[in-house]
Amino acid sequence: MVGPELAGARLDAALARLEPGLSRAQVQRLIEQGEVTVAGARAKPAHKLRAGERIEGRVPEPVPVALAAQAIPLAILHEDRDLVVVDKPAGMVVHPAAGHAEGTLVNALLHHCRDLSGVGGELRPGIVHRIDKDTSGVLVVAKHDRAHRALAAQWKTHAIEREYLAFVKSAPRVDSGTVDAPIGRHPTDRKRMSTRARVARSAVTHWRVEERLRDAALLRVRLETGRTHQIRVHMASIGMALIGDPVYGGGRAHPASRGLRRQALHATVLGFTHPTSGARLRFESPLPADLVALLESLR
Repeated sequence: MVGPELAGARLDAALARLEPGLSRAQVQRLIEQGEVTVAGARAKPAHKLRAGERIEGRVPEPVPVALAAQAIPLAILHEDRDLVVVDKPAGMVVHPAAGHAEGTLVNALLHHCRDLSGVGGELRPGIVHRIDKDTSGVLVVAKHDRAHRALAAQWKTHAIEREYLAFVKSAPRVDSGTVDAPIGRHPTDRKRMSTRARVARSAVTHWRVEERLRDAALLRVRLETGRTHQIRVHMASIGMALIGDPVYGGGRAHPASRGLRRQALHATVLGFTHPTSGARLRFESPLPADLVALLESLR
């Protein structure tokens, strides 16, 4: 039943607010497919709601998606009927996309998860958040729509605990700090993100020095928001580009980065509330071998 707080809102916008696990595009697709009714009748996404109207909807049963299930080894930190927590290696793409149709985390999970019930109308694992191909570390994946919605809602309210370990080129003068700078698409290079974008979204990154190294530092970074390339962009914007970063590293390679084939960034901690039990879960992933070697070379 539409309350006064939603009166006058578009149907698709209202449903996206009421169902945080569904994107605006997913909501629009369900409306256009006739899966949503207002006052018992089909409506358009732009329908303006009136107080007292009854909204009813149905998400169809998942259908097989045209992605290959591949027997790729995975480091599973936790698994139950609702979700999987994975320690992703550097070099693995999270979701199939142009140029990466196979060998992704989703391909591996399609093979691994025998009890997958699907997300968004497709028989596939629900990617709640992503980490870059060349960033290693822990992430959580939902097995069904209810878990996906509950986890996605925690991301929207910043209830997720996320910490990263980052090796930066120059040692900061102070021991901690915060970068509060909106991030959007770079004004001239569409493959990059920037704090100088014309259209940007709020982004907040907290950092503190974990260890001071030779012409470098190891930082522990905590995210309030989750923008694309957020840590890489924010650190570069304050003169502390990540070692090994080919995009935001400023062009000059750190001497210790020889042999390192990716940005020195690792998602080390992930904490969230379990969507069914309500228990608070926290997972840690230690530095992988290539970053341990980098740390030793910088001490």
